[in-house]
Amino acid sequence: MFTIGELSRATGTNVSTIRHYERVGLMSSPARTDGNQRRYRDEDRTRLAFITRSRDLGLSIDAIRDMIALAENGPALGSELDRIVDEQLAAVRRKITRLRKLENELDRISKLERSAARDCRVIDVLSEEEPSPQGARR
Repeated sequence: MFTIGELSRATGTNVSTIRHYERVGLMSSPARTDGNQRRYRDEDRTRLAFITRSRDLGLSIDAIRDMIALAENGPALGSELDRIVDEQLAAVRRKITRLRKLENELDRISKLERSAARDCRVIDVLSEEEPSPQGARR
């Protein structure tokens, strides 16, 4: 069993973030001691590590919630499984496209003479609007 502080250190997640994930339903409410101290199980640590890594990769709370439901309910979701997978795959591909644009621009800048660095387009590249797919969540 972990205290919230131990869980925080084990996953590199702020205590306030752990509480937030509990409030929004990504983490279940932990058991409590007689002194009302939260006690987390190893399964909670695993789930929090998944949530933290997913957020680091840019997944939304809703996407993470969907993926948790998928893991808990498995193939029983049928067409819901297809929707979740398709949405996440499309989101990942959009992010990869943006990252490739950034990579290309940074590579181009790295080859410029310092006096020509004013031709930097990083802000332009990262601020380009991309059409959101119908019904996609961010």
